Amino acid sequence: MADSVSSEEVAVISNTDITSTESENNIINTMVERGTALLRKLEINVAEAEKRTGKNTVNMQETYTVYLIEIRPAETEGGTPAAPDTLWRRYSEFELLRTYLLVTYPYIIIPPLPEKRAEFVWHKLSADNLDPDFVERRRVGLENFLLRVASHPVLSNDKIFFLFLTEEKGWRDAVLETGFQDKADSRLKSLSAMFRVKNPDKRFTALKQYSDELNNVISQLLRIRARVADRLYGVYKVHGNYGRVFSEWSAIEKEMGDGLQSAGHHMDTYAASIDDILEEEEHFADQLKEYLFYTDAVRSVCRKHELIQYELEMAAQDLAQKKQQKEELATGTVRIFSLKGMTSKLFGQESPEQKESRLAALEQSIQEGEETVKEKNTECQEFVRAAWDDIERFKEQKDKDLREALISYAIMQISMCKKGIQVWSNAKECFSKM
Repeated sequence: MADSVSSEEVAVISNTDITSTESENNIINTMVERGTALLRKLEINVAEAEKRTGKNTVNMQETYTVYLIEIRPAETEGGTPAAPDTLWRRYSEFELLRTYLLVTYPYIIIPPLPEKRAEFVWHKLSADNLDPDFVERRRVGLENFLLRVASHPVLSNDKIFFLFLTEEKGWRDAVLETGFQDKADSRLKSLSAMFRVKNPDKRFTALKQYSDELNNVISQLLRIRARVADRLYGVYKVHGNYGRVFSEWSAIEKEMGDGLQSAGHHMDTYAASIDDILEEEEHFADQLKEYLFYTDAVRSVCRKHELIQYELEMAAQDLAQKKQQKEELATGTVRIFSLKGMTSKLFGQESPEQKESRLAALEQSIQEGEETVKEKNTECQEFVRAAWDDIERFKEQKDKDLREALISYAIMQISMCKKGIQVWSNAKECFSKM
């Protein structure tokens, strides 16, 4: 795989660390231009899934699923499709990639992965993560994840993402070498920031509340849909009893027998159709689940902003304390109780030299504090700008996707009802001919 990728293609996607030389700047510009058009250059598919057995990290035998990623040029000379470059990935590798993206791009709403184990299932649906139907839906979800990342104006430029698509063996080492794990904020630190921020940004507070409410609404929809699927399955399967009874009845009738037999056949067909209908509905449920998981990605951006805001407030508070210490030292006035003030009263005042030394140290510390506040303020402003650009992009995408998903679901229900009407219309004709 590595041999088939030219040096120019490898340069398509990379982190844009700006250097001083003109040639390197030219390469970076090329990477940005071609990276943002990644899907115009490459076709990305997760073509199939395969069950394998092997030993895990603790030398225990395990069964797992791997997924075949195919990439090929979107445009080829002569119109002949090029042979795809392929590699296999485990779900855990997709998880590692997403964790890297979360840490590296905290201001971006990172696309979610499909569920690791089935949730919101109706009783006839298997919750086994090795179930073929579940594995197929997860394959579709993993492909959707890759396409979401590849279509993102920032994420599509990332070198590690490109290596994920092209380097089967060297990718894991490359992602670990970035040191992204050292940059990850602990959840405890984020929770501390959430409860201690004094001046939270109202936009992010509102966004976090909206995310919580959207999560609740979609969860309710999925639970309702699972209950409806259970009842619908029962209603359809009970129609099979009509088929059985009509068939038994036809055996004791001469003139009515053919009509009853035909009507029973229609009822059997109707009862059997529910399996395909509900399997198709699972794809709709998966579309909703994607946005259920997206809500956590939105909250992750909000938590990161809270942490940056908290660090800015702590830096400003520390600077204010140092300035107050300098003022008290210079004027000899202590406005609040302090251990140093009590020490001065008990053991006498400092010498002029000691006072001058402390003032100089405080002045240096204040300058450093002002620089820190300036840096934190700039970091916060840049985070807000970048995050809000991505949030606006996400909102537009969300509205479009959910609107299309709900319309598709409505069309699916209408089609299902029409099939039911058709079955009973056919049965009516059978009865009319008796």
